[in-house]
Order: sequence, then C-alpha cells, then structure tokens
Amino acid sequence: YEMQRSLVGSEMCIRDREYPFPRIPYKEAMLKYGCDKPDLRNPLIIVDVTEFFQRCTFKPFHGLTVRAIKVSGHMSKGFHEKMLEFAKSIGMGGLGYLEVQEDLKYKGPIDKFIPDDMKKELMDLAGLEKEDTIFFIADNEQLANNYACQIRTELGKRLNLIDESKFKFCWIVDFPMYELDDNGKIAFSHNPFSMPKGGLEALNTMEPLDIVAYQYDIVCNGIELSSGAVRNHDPEIMIKAFELAGYGKETIEEKFSALFNAFQYGAPPHAGIAPGIDRMIMLLTESDVIRDVIAFPMNSNCLLYTSPSPRDYAASR
Repeated sequence: YEMQRSLVGSEMCIRDREYPFPRIPYKEAMLKYGCDKPDLRNPLIIVDVTEFFQRCTFKPFHGLTVRAIKVSGHMSKGFHEKMLEFAKSIGMGGLGYLEVQEDLKYKGPIDKFIPDDMKKELMDLAGLEKEDTIFFIADNEQLANNYACQIRTELGKRLNLIDESKFKFCWIVDFPMYELDDNGKIAFSHNPFSMPKGGLEALNTMEPLDIVAYQYDIVCNGIELSSGAVRNHDPEIMIKAFELAGYGKETIEEKFSALFNAFQYGAPPHAGIAPGIDRMIMLLTESDVIRDVIAFPMNSNCLLYTSPSPRDYAASR
C-alpha cells in the first residue's frame, strides 16, 4: 500500500482485486483470449466456430481455424469500416461479421452462406441474442489466435469495455512441454528444465504434444508479471525429456554439465518464480512503456555493455 501511494501519489491505485486469482490452463487461455497473457478487464470472450463453418458454404473459411467474438449492440457503418481497416493493418485479409435482428434473423456479408437450418446452431454456439454483433477471424490456428487476441483488445478499447480502475490477476498454468518447430519436429515449447506433469511415465506413454509441464505465469491486465516452474530435478526424467526433443544424453552433459552433475548427488523437488519488478512498477505508475520505469534501459549506447572495464584516464581529462 505504501509503495503504491509513494509511486502514484494518490489512493487511485488501490484497485479492486478478486481473490483467489483464477487459474487458467494454457489451452483455455489461447482459445478464450487468443494469448497466454489475457487482460481480464476486457469481458469479451473468443468462441471457436471452426467445425461449424466447415459445414457451411462459405469457402474462404474452409480448412481454416475460425474464431468468433460477440459484442452487444449493432455497430455503425463507420465502426465496421474502422475495424476492417484495423484488421488489415495487422495482416488480416478481412473481418466478417453478422448482426442479430429483432426477429433473430441475421444481417451481414456472410449471412447468405449459412444454411437456414444452421442459424439457430450458431446462435446457441456463440450465445447470441437480438441486437448482438458477432465478428469472425479465420486463418491457420496460430494466426487465428493472434488475430483474434488483437481484435478482442481493439473491440474492448473502441467500445470502452476495459475498466482502467482495476487490477485483474490470473495464473496461467499447464503450459505445453513440447511444440512443433518450423520443420514439423518435436521441440521444447517453453522451459526445457521444467518438470513434466506425470514425470517419466508421461514421457514414456503420452504423445509429446499432449504433455504439459509444471510451468506457471502470473498475469495482470494483460502483462506477464512473473514466470515460474517446478524444476526437473531428476536426471532420468531430464534425459528422457531431452531425448523426445531430439537431444542425446551427451548434449546435456556437454551444454548443461553443472546442473546435470549437481543432480547426480540428489536434489529435493523445488520450484520458483521470477518477478518482473519493472513490469509491476509500470502498472503501478500507469506507464504504457516499460522503458519509462527502467533505471538502465537497453539501447545501442548503453554504458553497461562494456562494464566492468578500465577507466580511460586520457578520455576523462
């Protein structure tokens, strides 16, 4: 409390907070918010309508991941034009939408591509009511998530849905242990030294892409404040984890010898988290740019790059 008052100079920063902080699995966060750093002050939720649109006649959505975002109320023509302009500025080809009329029929560019017997299904799937507007985002899964996240944020800002007076915290948990790299091969997703849930049994019996790790982030207002994990302290589990990612035991011994050798003597289970103090101060001071609160921001002329170094007495005279 005293730290907040000294930083901001008022009691405005004593924000509403909800306890306990929600725990959101990574997959759920990616689906509902399009990212693993959700701003929960924004009430808009992303809905997956991929399977639905594979059964419609709108060919541009076929074979793609399709996300939808519902907002209350009909938007003006100018609003739609500005949202389309924003969508194109972030790399999207367009931004489809539908408006729900008083008689619960749809109005919008893609209405004619939705069979009449499926329109009620979309209404139930997205929780639509009369006077609602629903926006659609389609691309490959990674880009669909990314675009949907940005469209959700932009809609929240333009519709004044984000309560700036609050701090909204959450834990993001169950990060995937592995992902596919650009060549389609299994690779570590985040921290290779995290303990996989299920330990050695999970590594031996589960599909790598289904394995989650004891990794967790704490997020506030869309900003990642801290990252942490339960350390993989078991050499046998470590060897198997790296093996699935295409690395042999010799790689661990060569590149991570200090850690690997230490664990040969036995280590208790342990975990930790690394707080980002600069990010916390950025939120407390209501700064938009983290460089404004960093004592020594990184740049090409940073004097710390060459320190410690001998003093150049000739240059100092």
